[in-house]
Amino acid sequence: MDRIHKFYLNGKYIVLDIASGSVHLVDEIVYKLLDDFLDLDRSQLIEKYSKEFDSEKLEEAIEEIEYLINEDLLFSEDEHFKLPQYNKENIVKAMCLHVAHDCNLRCKYCFASQGDFKGDRSLMDYETGKKALDFLLKNSGNRKNLEVDFFGGEPLMNFDLVKKLVKYGREEEKKYNKHFRFTITTNGMLLNEEIEDFINENMDNVVLSIDGRKSINDEMRPTINDKGSYDIIVPKFQELISKRGDKDYFIRGTFTNENLDFSKDLKDFYDSGFKKTSIEPVVTDEKEPYAIREEHLDKILNEYEKMSKDYIELRKKDKDFSFFHFIIDLSQGPCIVKRTVGCGAGSEYVAVTPQGEIYPCHQFVGEKEFLLGDVDRGIVNTELRDTFKNSNVYTNEDCPTCWARYYCSGGCHANAYYSNNDLSKPYKVGCEMEKKRIECAISVLANED
Repeated sequence: MDRIHKFYLNGKYIVLDIASGSVHLVDEIVYKLLDDFLDLDRSQLIEKYSKEFDSEKLEEAIEEIEYLINEDLLFSEDEHFKLPQYNKENIVKAMCLHVAHDCNLRCKYCFASQGDFKGDRSLMDYETGKKALDFLLKNSGNRKNLEVDFFGGEPLMNFDLVKKLVKYGREEEKKYNKHFRFTITTNGMLLNEEIEDFINENMDNVVLSIDGRKSINDEMRPTINDKGSYDIIVPKFQELISKRGDKDYFIRGTFTNENLDFSKDLKDFYDSGFKKTSIEPVVTDEKEPYAIREEHLDKILNEYEKMSKDYIELRKKDKDFSFFHFIIDLSQGPCIVKRTVGCGAGSEYVAVTPQGEIYPCHQFVGEKEFLLGDVDRGIVNTELRDTFKNSNVYTNEDCPTCWARYYCSGGCHANAYYSNNDLSKPYKVGCEMEKKRIECAISVLANED
């Protein structure tokens, strides 16, 4: 099993110590010596590299590597597999609340089957919404901050309910000494001044969905009458953000095999005044014409590298600009337990449908074999919950030997299931993209002043 991972990107030689999480910015000599350091002694190393580097500099590099090894910062042993069981008390801390299984767009790749999640189009009622928030309050243990994402379909199609549930949540949280952090994910079609003001006042975060530049967005995200949506939503997004102040938001793009040049979409976001951005790869059946397949990987990985170079230059001009996948915390980050289990879907995080059914996350909604329970009875399929709890970087196929395991936390359960019909078998194409994003993110940080 490899103990280190090293790469050269954006003019920097970078070495990761996998188990400790240490990241080292090194010179070319150290970078090359590491290939042979565990196999050759000092004299053999000097002899092998003496034609390439000065002997005095080789001696200094060897001493530097030895110091890092002695400090357990390089080639360190991985003993994290001895960690205690995750979430023994079955605390739920986050909920995706599907207030609407209906949508006013017809996105071609929509995992939610254009908003209805393979069922009847429906809106959540007030009683179901209250029960969902009550479930979260009562099952959150000693967790104070609780996350609720108003989701769809398009949640603004049930805006009156969103307003009522925010009011109800603020009343109830006081009784439990809790605090709801509300988020809403919207395609923006129904935004108006009243809704924008409500969102800016009450939502800790807002996720604004747009695929990318106009030609890409309008091809993949048409309205119900097959018209483009870009010119409708961009001015509304700009207006909402202009009034949002320092509160969080994200512009969330999607790329398919029809826009593998997605660095252009990131540039379009920036030119449109959007500073907090994300562009996610589509996950769908490989038979779909727009699907990302293994044949597209080389181009995608090269595009991420190109994007990282562009991003470094943009950040030099504007430090407020950010791309979600190039943001990385190398100081502490989540505890090691959290880094082995990921998002907590099916355990700490659940999704609730308009009918009050509980699923592991929004991407499993409608798949009856993944039904956990409902807001009346709570979690009744405890065996399924335990399956999700026990899926981690030590139980997933290939994860235990992957250098990125403590950064990606085993990847997305839904991606694994829909690509391989197996929660423990990661989506390989997604793994390669994630590893490249991590490398890019670290190289960006290494180039920051």
